[in-house]
Amino acid sequence: MSTTDLIDDTVGVDPVVPAIEVLSLCKSFGEVEAVREVSFSVQHGEVFALLGPNGAGKSTTIKMLCTLSRPTSGTARVAGWDIVTQPRAVRRRIGLVFQEQTLDQQLTAEENLRFHAVLYRMPPGQVAARIDRVLALVGLSDRRKDLVSTFSGGMARRLEIARGMLHTPAVLFLDEPTIGLDPQTRALMWEDVMRLRDEEGVTVLLTTHYMEEAEYADRIAIIDQGRIVALDTPANLKATVGADTVELHTADDVAATAALERAGLDCRRGEESIVVAVANGESEVARLIGLVGVPVRSVHVHRPTLDDVFLYFTGREIRHESGPGHSTMVRAWASRR
Repeated sequence: MSTTDLIDDTVGVDPVVPAIEVLSLCKSFGEVEAVREVSFSVQHGEVFALLGPNGAGKSTTIKMLCTLSRPTSGTARVAGWDIVTQPRAVRRRIGLVFQEQTLDQQLTAEENLRFHAVLYRMPPGQVAARIDRVLALVGLSDRRKDLVSTFSGGMARRLEIARGMLHTPAVLFLDEPTIGLDPQTRALMWEDVMRLRDEEGVTVLLTTHYMEEAEYADRIAIIDQGRIVALDTPANLKATVGADTVELHTADDVAATAALERAGLDCRRGEESIVVAVANGESEVARLIGLVGVPVRSVHVHRPTLDDVFLYFTGREIRHESGPGHSTMVRAWASRR
């Protein structure tokens, strides 16, 4: 054990510096550049998403930030500590939920948490209260004595989040946290995560290829082919794509189009409808119906989505296939505790 590690373990998290700082981070495997010059920062208490398809570099980036893989070049600090020169200090200040389940199925929920407390050398006098706290945060207090083998996939995922929070980390890393879960369970799990952020003040960095999941983030970094191609809030990213559109089906599209053009509106006529570009589609519907001067049969408002954003910045739609490599991540983490 180095002197640096000994010093690190006695120092808390500095609230002044960002929770995560990444500068020109790169990772190569032979001639393959998995991560290319990635830079970003995450503030304390922020939910930050790395959004991209499998193979984009998300998991490789999170492995480096969790000290499971050494960068080829570049620097990063997590909770104020360098991921290369102070890995032990970083690991003591982060929680990590893997894509693959790593719970012991033959132990109860409480036994899994107590085992985690031993691994992290938590003070014995703090363990019971902390277990009560994290189980309450994820809504599993009444299942604490039940074997994990009796849990649904969503319950097991929530228990893993509770385990990741047990030792009060400054930063919680979630690697594809809801993959394989149904939409309702995903929504419940995200209620738990946001409660953790609000009540515990934890910073959350997640990787995902689900657009609807990224919407929970305060900011999103779109990563593709190892590079960050866009970074902003969900609302600002959508605003870069363009205006809302209102699709009108009328009794006379020719006359309606002419009326809208006379009003100075940006519109185009398709085979069966008119599409009008406006700043705020929902608030403009009544005005547009009044302007066309003919009966309107139906109206549809489309607002830019993260799917539109991803297509705009990458020229293609996001993929949803599963990728390899997560078992390696699990084994690497276990070997470093």
